[in-house]
Amino acid sequence: MAADEVLDAPDELLEGPVELTVDAAGVGQRLDAFLAERFARHSRVQLRRVIGAGGVVVDGEQRKAAYRLRLGERIAIVVPEVPRQAPKSEAIPLDILYEDDWLIAVNKPPGMVVHPARGHWHGTLASALAHHCDQLSTVGGPARPGIVHRLDRDTSGVIVVAKNDRAHLDLASQFERRTTEKEYLAIILGTPDRDRDIVTQPIGIHPYQREKMAIRAGHSTTRQAETFYEVQQRFRGFALILARPKTGRTHQIRLHLAHVGCPVLCDRLYGGRAQITLGEIISGREDDRVLLDRQALHARRIKLVHPQTRQEIEFAAPLPADMTQVLRVLDQHRGLTHAS
Repeated sequence: MAADEVLDAPDELLEGPVELTVDAAGVGQRLDAFLAERFARHSRVQLRRVIGAGGVVVDGEQRKAAYRLRLGERIAIVVPEVPRQAPKSEAIPLDILYEDDWLIAVNKPPGMVVHPARGHWHGTLASALAHHCDQLSTVGGPARPGIVHRLDRDTSGVIVVAKNDRAHLDLASQFERRTTEKEYLAIILGTPDRDRDIVTQPIGIHPYQREKMAIRAGHSTTRQAETFYEVQQRFRGFALILARPKTGRTHQIRLHLAHVGCPVLCDRLYGGRAQITLGEIISGREDDRVLLDRQALHARRIKLVHPQTRQEIEFAAPLPADMTQVLRVLDQHRGLTHAS
């Protein structure tokens, strides 16, 4: 099971002794920074403690956290165990699109984290599911019951959750083999010069910003990524696009759209702004009312094969109110035309 395909995560957990070889990208890096890039679920503080306790050796010698690496050096590390706490059951309302004994499809609202993580221990989708469901799959571990794939916190839309291990393994296999169909809607800043295109660019961990990914070739974390997009509506300075990711890399759609010069509107990481006001859209009006304060990305549809019936099944979530409002204002004040 490929972690970046199934969980959309670059920071797969590795347990037991691990050996790494310093490649060209790692030359000159501090030892702790090099390890932090490759084991992103562990903080640099945790890794420094492991280094200080003698849990890391470089070419057979213990080194300090600040040691600068050289090409070809071999690093042996015993990766510390990450605490795994089951989500606390919380009575959080769910917008359920479909449910049976095998799976549940939910329309996740923006602002909700999928599973517990550092800084987000409460109010997660996993906590809401723990309260709603009598049983969830255990394949993902106690911290991720039922979670087969993820959505970013500020991305809304369809997410499918497995209720038992057989369903989880089957769905995970579908995601890994890329037989599922995922469809997103995004409001973007700028207008593409084509009505439709395929972006094929490799994605890896950002070289110095841990929360970001980057278009990056030749790094140990790099994976090939492909996104098809098609313009649905054009406005002056904005557009609504439909995106179908063929692969499932972390931040893939957001990063690929930013790469072609049309970042998702209000994408703090890749678009340079976290919100937009009414006055910024309506020319000549001073109005500082916030129209949108999260990335304008919505998982509209997922199509897959039901793990029990083997019949194709599709789940769709309507566009949320905040994105609908932005489109209404754009239509009124930015001159809408349809893609050809």
